[in-house]
Amino acid sequence: MSWLDKLGLKKKEKLEKGVEKSREGLLNKISKSVAGKDKVDDQTLDDLEDALISSDVGVKTTIEIIRRLEDRVARDKFITQNELQQILREEITALLKESSPDQPAEFDADFTHKPHVVLIVGVNGVGKTTTIGKLAHLYKRAGKNVLLGAADTFRAAAVDQLTIWSERAGVPIIQQGQNADPAAVAYDTVASAKSKGADIALIDTAGRLHNKKSLMEELGKIKRVMGKVVDGAPHEILLVLDASTGQNALLQAKAFTEVVDVTGLVLTKLDGTAKGGIVIGVSNELSVPVKYIGVGEQIEDLQVFDRMAFVKALFGED
Repeated sequence: MSWLDKLGLKKKEKLEKGVEKSREGLLNKISKSVAGKDKVDDQTLDDLEDALISSDVGVKTTIEIIRRLEDRVARDKFITQNELQQILREEITALLKESSPDQPAEFDADFTHKPHVVLIVGVNGVGKTTTIGKLAHLYKRAGKNVLLGAADTFRAAAVDQLTIWSERAGVPIIQQGQNADPAAVAYDTVASAKSKGADIALIDTAGRLHNKKSLMEELGKIKRVMGKVVDGAPHEILLVLDASTGQNALLQAKAFTEVVDVTGLVLTKLDGTAKGGIVIGVSNELSVPVKYIGVGEQIEDLQVFDRMAFVKALFGED
């Protein structure tokens, strides 16, 4: 049995444990909305709407879910409480976006381009550097040749922190220290990845969201110089969000998508929050797939996002 297979055995348990607080909160609210009723009526849907919004699914996504439920109720006429929960699972699963085939999430998957260049963005404090370290570790464990680029040269200690993670993961890093030109670091990282035959390059960036104009100019420059070295680079732009911040994570996501073409989301710290509903809202509202979720502190606790498994864990077993 490969290490990936062994990891898969623990994945379900880790996921269920990771969303435990969110599951308890959501199921408790849903139960209250249908308590004592033998069929779904308008009041039930109103109560369910309140339950979803208060679980950080978000207003826009909640309204869409309720509209879908109303259509099902109108079509099927009579729906029991158990049927309502099953329909709710189905509709939420359908709202979650799937990753593109040319941007595979599995760590042992083949890449269309080599090196496959990934730009990682997100505000400070969301777990961006830790996420990059875990990605590097998991890709290496899957047999990939990985290179890191420390292009967050603005924040004090950011380069040092990523260097520590590169040592933990056992992968090389390209860095020029604090206050270096981020675009120059990105250029050198991609050039080095190309010359060394690396499979994937993971490049950190500064999280200065408070100055969108500056961030846009910096990321634009980074993208331009990388594209000169490898066609189509960056092939992915992953946005890291802290799930425990709930609706604030959605606001951050919207702000980042205004300045950069985000292709995938990473939701960290799911294990410490009851706000897991944000995973549904942010993916649906931005029409961007969730690629990875963090369900623990261990280096293997960054999981490839499986929308069906997530919804099942969020609602408990059938």
